Amino acid sequence: MDKYTIAVAKGDGIGSEIMDAVLRIFDAAGVPLNYEFIEMGKPVYEAGHSTGMTPLAKERVEERGILFKGPMETPKGKGVKSINVTARKVWNTYANKRVFKTLSGVETVFSKAGIPIDITIIRENIEDTYGGIEHMLTRDVALCRRFITRPGCLQVHRYAFDLARKKKARRITCGHKANIMKITDGLFLETFYEVAKDYPDLVADDVIVDDLCMKLVVRPNEFDLVVLPNLQGDIVSDLCAGLIGGLGFAPSSNIGDHICIFEAVHGTAPDITGKGLANPTALLLSGLMMLRHLGLTQYSATIENALLKTLESGLHTADFGLEAIPASGTNEFVNVIIRNLGHGPSKSKPVVGLPDQFKYTAPILPKE
Repeated sequence: MDKYTIAVAKGDGIGSEIMDAVLRIFDAAGVPLNYEFIEMGKPVYEAGHSTGMTPLAKERVEERGILFKGPMETPKGKGVKSINVTARKVWNTYANKRVFKTLSGVETVFSKAGIPIDITIIRENIEDTYGGIEHMLTRDVALCRRFITRPGCLQVHRYAFDLARKKKARRITCGHKANIMKITDGLFLETFYEVAKDYPDLVADDVIVDDLCMKLVVRPNEFDLVVLPNLQGDIVSDLCAGLIGGLGFAPSSNIGDHICIFEAVHGTAPDITGKGLANPTALLLSGLMMLRHLGLTQYSATIENALLKTLESGLHTADFGLEAIPASGTNEFVNVIIRNLGHGPSKSKPVVGLPDQFKYTAPILPKE
């Protein structure tokens, strides 16, 4: 299989360490990818680029169509926007997908109770309050405007329903606050049921977001795929991360029609940067989402099974795991995953991948 080149931005803080770790696992597994490293993040801001990315980096991402990125820091101060929000808007990655699964070896109150969790959150990714439209009406009154559009709702709902059908979801749920924000969230809910008519084979329902949060904490196994507006989706996805052990186990992808971004959503952890202690699991799981997106499902399954076997053995970095088992550093953790390539877990069901069939086509750039 010919190798495909993707754009890679290592990130800030521990970003470089965990990206190097993940790419080392990919290389050990023989994943047919080449990497073009680009400049994004804090150093680019400091060099005077207010977007957090160089013009060359933007060009390379648009040529490749795939960006694999580590966590990035946005410097504090006015006039500087989050690189994550900027990238999503620049490339119209309208659907944020995060998958939260129980992992053997990552102990939570739910794993102790024998309650398995497998929830996919689809978050509308470029509208809502993330439009950043705020101003002072008077010295004492601040105003924030949120925009929710019918086209924006329709594209994220259709992606969510397509994904629900593909993964044979038991249920697809719309989370909203349409009882209070009757026009904006009302439009989001209205278009959800509009799209649902085209998927009569799927069970579609809705729940008010505060009730959703309570039910997720009490009975998370009742939910399968949930689609929400941007801000609510941001909050609920972090809640779901807490159900499975934290953001260190939560993969994320930002899906657009032409560009897709795969990233870890945890922070840059400056307190442990350079100490070899970082947990690369979230970025690795995000990378596996990327491989499946590219059609490299067998490679993804092989690596995921090695990760699952490693986790169920009790090996862990300092941020999780049993205290009775000494914590391992990043390199040791990665070395064991590599040794486990070709082997699968025994305490959980091994992942089965379809035969690899690279199916990705790079975007066609406009002609000058």
